[in-house]
Amino acid sequence: MKTIGLLGGMSWESSLGYYRAINVGIKESLGGLHSAKIAMYSVDFDEIEKLQHQGDWDALAKILCKAAMKVQLAGADFLLICSNTMHKVAPQIEQTINIPLLHIADATADVLITKGIKTVGLLGTAFTMEQEFYKGRLKDNYGLTVITPNDQDRKTVHDVIYNELCLGKIMPYSKAQYLRIIESLAEQGAEAVILGCTEIGMLVNQADTEITLLDTTAIHAKKAVEWAI
Repeated sequence: MKTIGLLGGMSWESSLGYYRAINVGIKESLGGLHSAKIAMYSVDFDEIEKLQHQGDWDALAKILCKAAMKVQLAGADFLLICSNTMHKVAPQIEQTINIPLLHIADATADVLITKGIKTVGLLGTAFTMEQEFYKGRLKDNYGLTVITPNDQDRKTVHDVIYNELCLGKIMPYSKAQYLRIIESLAEQGAEAVILGCTEIGMLVNQADTEITLLDTTAIHAKKAVEWAI
């Protein structure tokens, strides 16, 4: 079994989900008392969040590149960035380390292609929904059409992530808003909706809607298990 490298803490709430999902996946695959071999470095999210909203991606890249090196030195055979948004600096991290990076957008695209989905909705932080580092990769590398919410709904999705989910708060009103936005994306032609922030799966899941949801945390973790074994 290979050692899975996790770059976590963005937020720790979702990193907990990664740790659980990967270990459950290993146990289901190998049985018995098997658990995952993991090397993890968890950053202080307060520092990360401030730099994100200041737009200082160079400083963020330096922090995460340094952290990624520590994961590599701890013996990881490959690396996961446990955050959709911080894949913004994935190219810098890939240039820093000598182990493969399992990109969350690639893992998600594999599922979309397998399901035959060509048009997909995307929820996430404003950075993920509005910038090209994530949706551009889906479009350019996989020929997918990506639909995002309108300005006000993007703000709603973003604010709930940072003000509630990253703090472990699950609010019924926010869940209702998310489900409304998901329905709106489907009405615009989305065949499925990507939960493109690792915290969103804490708020909504497939049992809440008939629209196909793609939980990127679960997808990323499942692919990590495949790579590990």
